[in-house]
Amino acid sequence: MALGIDPLVDYAFKMLFGRTDHKMLTISLINTVLDGQPPVTDVTFLNTIQNKLSADDKYLILDVLAEDVLGRKFNIEVQIALPAGMAERMAFYTAETWIRGLREGQNYNELRPSISICVLAGSLVEQPARLHLDFRLRDLSSPRPLTEHLQIHFLQLNHLQVTADTLYNASPVERWCWFLRYAQELTTEQLTLLLPDKEFTEAAKVLEMIAQTPEQLQEYNARLKARRDEEARIILGRQQGLEIGEARGIEIGEARGIEIGEARGIEIGEARGIEIGEARGIGIGEARGIEIGEARGIRRGLLQGQILLLQQLLRLPVSTDEQLAAFDLDQLNHMLTQMQQQLNHRDA
Repeated sequence: MALGIDPLVDYAFKMLFGRTDHKMLTISLINTVLDGQPPVTDVTFLNTIQNKLSADDKYLILDVLAEDVLGRKFNIEVQIALPAGMAERMAFYTAETWIRGLREGQNYNELRPSISICVLAGSLVEQPARLHLDFRLRDLSSPRPLTEHLQIHFLQLNHLQVTADTLYNASPVERWCWFLRYAQELTTEQLTLLLPDKEFTEAAKVLEMIAQTPEQLQEYNARLKARRDEEARIILGRQQGLEIGEARGIEIGEARGIEIGEARGIEIGEARGIEIGEARGIGIGEARGIEIGEARGIRRGLLQGQILLLQQLLRLPVSTDEQLAAFDLDQLNHMLTQMQQQLNHRDA
């Protein structure tokens, strides 16, 4: 039977990487991510709730905070959904941990590195689609870092390309990412077969212990429920945002349509009114003809503008100026009344 314990639930994640009796797992994960840097040989776990530096400062609350024998501090955490300002949050936590390492009377050259490792179920950076993102302070024209003291590493699990069939030849960081993403779907025996290294065997036993210990399983399920509730709130918020945006878009679109339709109708009406007025004015008197023509033209223009607008709202073929000019006012009034009835019937 599959373990059924997701390592990405914060309770399970802290049991794996935040306990002294399993610190081999923490050391393994850090060394895997920091490939090529001085290896971690031992760690001491620190209080994850750091006191404020001043009265108006913020408390620093971390998932896992550890320090190695070289004085390097490691902030290790997991994120299922990306909160707003994720990049800025990680930069703040890393810099804040670094600053807290300088005691009164010490020189800056006595500062020790602050390194953050964040496991992401999603993506912080979609392109390029990279599993491991390594951020440091660098000059734009050179790969050389200004300092190695500030590092932020992201493991983007949704960019993992390794499968169970290719796991044997995968890199160490890919193997840890595969375990974190798929361990809950397998049994301890299957994990041991696929990942025979001792750190993965121990990690599988930690998940198995959670599943078989009632108190731990209860705590795990509570954190799992909290995560699912948060995911549901995010989905609901997005859905409500889309609905509000769509309604606002329709409202603005209709208002703009009326404005454009009326303006176009007046423009057409004035032009057509002058034309008709001049033509009819020859027979009944130029002054009277222009007056009547303009009045009828404006009326015709308004009618045509309203007809054009209703045709758009009802998604009917939009008439051309020439087509509308072929109808008299009674016919235009009749067309307008029919379309108004259609619109009322649709909205009922």
